[in-house]
Amino acid sequence: MSAYGELRGFAKRSEAIGPGAHFRESWQWRGIDLAVARPAAVLILFGQLDDKPSKVHSEVVPDELDLLFVTRAGTLRNHPGQVAFPGGKIDADDAGPCAAALREAEEETGLDPSGVEILGELPEVGLPVSNFLVTPVLAWWRSPTPIRVVDQAESAHVFRAPVADLLSAEARFTAVVRRGNRSHRTPAFDVDGVTIWGFTGLLLARLFDGLGWSGPWDESRERDAPL
Repeated sequence: MSAYGELRGFAKRSEAIGPGAHFRESWQWRGIDLAVARPAAVLILFGQLDDKPSKVHSEVVPDELDLLFVTRAGTLRNHPGQVAFPGGKIDADDAGPCAAALREAEEETGLDPSGVEILGELPEVGLPVSNFLVTPVLAWWRSPTPIRVVDQAESAHVFRAPVADLLSAEARFTAVVRRGNRSHRTPAFDVDGVTIWGFTGLLLARLFDGLGWSGPWDESRERDAPL
């Protein structure tokens, strides 16, 4: 089956199972105040590499498969400088999570949303640090268009990363955040000198696990998160 077919099937299974599947972790819900939690959406956009081949060959995904990311501006209040999927708060005039994810992606990366095929919505994920309930929107970039940083107040960098490189055992490690005598760990990825960790690292790891794409990697290999 093609990567597109696997992603489409995964989206359908996730929608059929409903909330609670694949992504929920106990720590994600302990700090969420559901009475005032803000809805948000992110676009997990897969496509075909344009001019950047993967460095690692994969037996489970095509070498040309890639994902779209943004590096958040260092001046932002929430998650400054972190690598993320395009996305943000769902506005009152958005038709829903899919519309919000596409709008945010266009505002942040300049992509043409008409070339994006929505495959489905994945179960909501809690983001306690900012009290968001985030809906990941899985999509396929049917007709890729040029991308760029549209607003430097929002994004510092926009890039596409090869999925084969992200799946490499050498790219994976556990990021650790230490605050006083407490610590928090998340899956993390290094690709082309960029570190993906935290909320996005968790989403990415759970997605790869759910798709059956993850291979063995050393979870005991820990590094401090790049705060």
